[in-house]
Amino acid sequence: MSKTIQWYPGHMAKAARILADDLKVVDVVVEVLDARLPRSSANPVLQELIDGRPSVIALNKFDLADLSVTEAWVRHFESQGRKAVMISAVDGKGIRQLIQKAKQAGAPAMDKLIKKGIRPRPVRLMIIGIPNVGKSSLINRVVRTASTKTGDKPGVTRGRQWIRVEGDVDLLDTPGILPPSLPDQKSALLLGICGAIKETLYESGEAVMELIRQLEVRYPGKFQQRYLKGRSPEYQSLEELLEQAALSQGLLGREGVAQTENMARMILADFRQGRLGPVSFEAPGEK
Repeated sequence: MSKTIQWYPGHMAKAARILADDLKVVDVVVEVLDARLPRSSANPVLQELIDGRPSVIALNKFDLADLSVTEAWVRHFESQGRKAVMISAVDGKGIRQLIQKAKQAGAPAMDKLIKKGIRPRPVRLMIIGIPNVGKSSLINRVVRTASTKTGDKPGVTRGRQWIRVEGDVDLLDTPGILPPSLPDQKSALLLGICGAIKETLYESGEAVMELIRQLEVRYPGKFQQRYLKGRSPEYQSLEELLEQAALSQGLLGREGVAQTENMARMILADFRQGRLGPVSFEAPGEK
């Protein structure tokens, strides 16, 4: 019997309240999504909180995703009037472009200040995302070359700390984490596969079955090439395919019984470490 994956509404509500307060003092929001599953790693609560505020989508880990699919996501978001950038927070790819997009998104707010006769100031930026999509890595990458914290801004952001990223961009130093809403079980499993939710919240065996199913549907032959030495044997179920992979990899127990649990752990580890090559689980326009 599969395990129903649940989240905690109390955590969601608290995170939303904190985020709503922080949003009042920023000009642009950068939402970090996992490029392999942009839909499942997004949080619909966020869109309600933003309420028309300029935002930029950072499609992180694009080097682990199918490039053509990620490019389709960029076009999809921009067709909706939302700027999007492919980035890799680990090695810094796309970070400069992301900052430039954020500055462009914040330009209208700066123009309004000037028209009101208010002295121009740096664009105020906030980076948010659900846990484990790379938000912290992105902030660390941005801050690594930034100047020190600029301190409180009296009368505007008391108690908040800002980091001068560039001469005309300030980053709000805040956790900016919004828990995933887990809209359906498949999205939850995909988040589990990518390591975005705790292993205690889902069945690892079920997650591996979903990973194999995704590979078979989206990338036919990839699983066989990696684990079956290129052979394409007939199989009646994914469990049987997993068993054949264990036999092919020499994962045998007593009396030659296939160690499918060890095989499942190997597959999940291989995926998370990028050994299966670029993989995307969601494409624009899919239900």
